[in-house]
Order: sequence, then C-alpha cells, then structure tokens
Amino acid sequence: MIGRDVRVGACLYADDMNSMVRFYRDTLGFHTEWDGGNFAEFETASGALSLFMYSRKAFAQAIGESYVPPKGINQTFEIALWLPCFADVDAEYERLSKLDARFPTGEPMTFSFGIRNFYVADPEGNLLEIGSMSET
Repeated sequence: MIGRDVRVGACLYADDMNSMVRFYRDTLGFHTEWDGGNFAEFETASGALSLFMYSRKAFAQAIGESYVPPKGINQTFEIALWLPCFADVDAEYERLSKLDARFPTGEPMTFSFGIRNFYVADPEGNLLEIGSMSET
C-alpha cells in the first residue's frame, strides 16, 4: 500500500444516531441517505465513505467489547473541515453561532503559521476544526 494513493475515510462512533445524524446533516449541511439504522454515510467532496457514522453500541457488540459511553470533549482526535478562505471561516462561525453550536476554544483565530480556524463540538463531544489556509 502506498499512502498517497489511498483514499482515507473517517468514522465517528455515535451513541445517539438520531441526534448525531441531525447535527451533521441539518446543522453542518452534509447530505445523507440515512435510513435510520446503525450506519450513516455523508457525501463530501472527498468522495464515498470519506465521512461515515456507526452506532457505538453496535460496534462494541460486533467486536465483543463492553459498551462504554464517552463523556465530555473527545481529546483523542479531530476532523478538519477546510474552507476556501478566511472569510468563509468567519461566515461559518457566525452561522453556527446562531444555531447554538458549542465552541470549546471560542471565536476564529489566525495563527502565525497561516491557518485561521475555530473548533465546534458535535452533540457527543467530537471536535471539528473548521479552518482555511488562504486569506483570499
């Protein structure tokens, strides 16, 4: 396997599929043909199976492990959503602010290494970095 030739997908394990699908579909705007079951796939510019969701309880059962519900902000990973420019980052922050989204680190910031971003937490505490690497 050659890393640069591999398509990468990110899976979120979800306690409450209904609230998680609603957030990613209705709040963030990802399209899905979700049927109400234990699996949901979201359309992205990166293609099929680039972002999907699976029931945490069903996954624990499938691998023969105990189910342990998460608490608080997930500090083990983030999913980055890259927008075309800094103005888009600010506009998305304003849009999500009106929807009562949770921002663990506050308003967008521009870093010395050229990225402007902010973080939003989904209903189960997974962090999404929404940012851009371009001023224009």
